[in-house]
Amino acid sequence: MTKKQAWIEAIRPRTLPLSLAGIIMGSAIAFMNGFVDWIIFGLALLTTILFQILSNLANDLGDGLKGTDNADRIGPTRAIQSGIISSKEMNFAVVFISVLSLVSAGFLIYFGTKEMTTETIIFYSILAVLSVLAAITYTVGKRAYGYHALGDLMVFIFFGLVSVLGVYSLYTKTFEWLNILPAISIGLLSVSVLNLNNMRDYQSDKKANKNTFVVKIGPDMAKLYHGVIIFTALGCLIYFFTFFDKPFVFLSALPGVALVLHTMKVMKTRQAKDFDPELKKVALSTFAVSVILMIVALVDVI
Repeated sequence: MTKKQAWIEAIRPRTLPLSLAGIIMGSAIAFMNGFVDWIIFGLALLTTILFQILSNLANDLGDGLKGTDNADRIGPTRAIQSGIISSKEMNFAVVFISVLSLVSAGFLIYFGTKEMTTETIIFYSILAVLSVLAAITYTVGKRAYGYHALGDLMVFIFFGLVSVLGVYSLYTKTFEWLNILPAISIGLLSVSVLNLNNMRDYQSDKKANKNTFVVKIGPDMAKLYHGVIIFTALGCLIYFFTFFDKPFVFLSALPGVALVLHTMKVMKTRQAKDFDPELKKVALSTFAVSVILMIVALVDVI
């Protein structure tokens, strides 16, 4: 593997579509309500991509320094683990992407909070800083929350609630309680991807004292937990669509069929390595849910 390839692997391109699902979902709902702003949309996508890349690089750095990424791990070889990229180089990359993330978030806040109160601007600014800190401290530091079974909660908050509700308010300058339903849906589907990752890495994480939620509850309960969050997510999404007088919004629930089939396969899975292909299925299905809704919204706008 060349150094360029190692950096591409460290960025983990396959994780980017999932990170965008909440932004696209919140934007699609705003578009359907008549609030279209392409500057906010573009900056929100860019900021989210940078946050996700930051999280991926910091994860590589934290797990690499702690020795969690080792020969026992089933997933793809990480950059620091491979030795191609040094911890010093990765640390610089984390700082660099952190700065870019905050700059992008600053522009998003500037364009998205016009005509909003100073308190709201401060709130979004604090949220941007917290997003950067959350991305870094998942595995970096002595008190990395990913090592204390808090990863699921943080993914739910930032991938679901913050993404969907936060971006919607930037368009409309209002808060809509009904949007909690799709926010919960995207948040839970994002958590399910992390849960799959942690089920795959159960043995190596346990040996490395990385106490993920799966390590806490065990692989059998993790499967049950997985089914609950998948079906709860789909239930929230379908219930949300019943509040629209546009029947085409239900097309966005079609990827739910793939998610149901996926859940059935997970329940039968016995080998840890067999969880890895399922990661892509859930991530792309979640992305598809939001993209289909955005297409429906754009057709309505046009």
